[in-house]
Amino acid sequence: MDAGESVRITLRSIRAHKLRSALTVVGVIIGIASVITFATFGASVEAEIVGDIETSNAGNIYVFGTPAGDDDFDRTLQPVFTEYDVQQLEGIPGVQAALPRGIVRTQSIRHGNRTLARQQVTAVRPASIGDGVLVEGRSFGAEESAVVVNERMAGSFAENLTAGERLTMTMPDGSERNVTVVGVVNGTRGEVPVSDFARQPRVYVPIDPFYDSVVESPAAGVRQRAYPQVTLVVDPRAIPEAQSAIQGYISGDADARSLSADDTELVARSGNDFVEEISDVIERITRFVTGIAVIALVVGAIGIANVMLVSVTERTREIGIMKAVGARNRDVMQVFLVEAALLGTIGSLLGVPLGLLVGYGATRYAEVTFSLAPLWMALAVGVGVLVGVVAGLYPAWRAARVDPIDALRHE
Repeated sequence: MDAGESVRITLRSIRAHKLRSALTVVGVIIGIASVITFATFGASVEAEIVGDIETSNAGNIYVFGTPAGDDDFDRTLQPVFTEYDVQQLEGIPGVQAALPRGIVRTQSIRHGNRTLARQQVTAVRPASIGDGVLVEGRSFGAEESAVVVNERMAGSFAENLTAGERLTMTMPDGSERNVTVVGVVNGTRGEVPVSDFARQPRVYVPIDPFYDSVVESPAAGVRQRAYPQVTLVVDPRAIPEAQSAIQGYISGDADARSLSADDTELVARSGNDFVEEISDVIERITRFVTGIAVIALVVGAIGIANVMLVSVTERTREIGIMKAVGARNRDVMQVFLVEAALLGTIGSLLGVPLGLLVGYGATRYAEVTFSLAPLWMALAVGVGVLVGVVAGLYPAWRAARVDPIDALRHE
């Protein structure tokens, strides 16, 4: 029997049981659509985050300490990089600027009748806030009460903060400090890579006079400010050499090495390092969630197998007639396999646009750019067709084993 005849018989059977065939295909459609939705959303989030990082952090190297096993976040933020270290790092060939960052502890920040608890306040140098990141206003200078906020913080209050607004910062000892917002930014130079999708509300203050964490510098022999993180702006063409030299310094003679615990690792990571790590994490999450969606495909396969088994029973007499006029076992098996494969294919082809539509809706809701995942789409369609074939194997084998004499007697 040729393939064309098998397809004609299959289409006649599907038309004869439209509702049953449609309900069977729905299981595959849901499975394929789920896989494509999660894969597309994962690809969109990854493209959004990686794109932001690559655009704004191409020439940065981030220096910080992290404990072995990363099981103690507080120690990760310990101020160990002294002013001496900052000066030494800034003198490494290829380094254009050193931008230290510190954390200012606060209990809350108040504006009008709205109070936000435990907001992150970051102490930075004025050079961290240049024209490229300003949305409104200006950077701070030598003023003792000037601060800058990012866009998320500006939108955290009932009325968006603008330049000239006043904030009240409650310090850990209960004292209050009134400050004036002089600018709104979409980020700062030297910030550890994070996309707009994940950026938290932040207030930026000048290191002097807000930041007062000091330690004794082993190399300089005097008390100096110390920072938990330093960002080095490097000529992009010199990143490999500069990163190697920076890592060599912080692993050897740096004050930070002497001030850190023995199990703390001091690292120098470039923007590309963060891109690779973030991409790997998002890819793992996407695989896990998409794997859960494959369960829907398994349900669809069970539906196809169930319908094909019922079809074998209903068409027993038809099978007997086919064999009586010369059809071989493999011809009968081919007819049932083609029907199962066709159901899987129809479900796959209908599931693709549905998955893309739901995925697009998810990206609009999350406010990320829609990106396709062509590999996952092709894999989903292939698996959908394979599901149909595998689900039809046993029913087809059973149909081929039907005795023609008994089949002709079947009512």
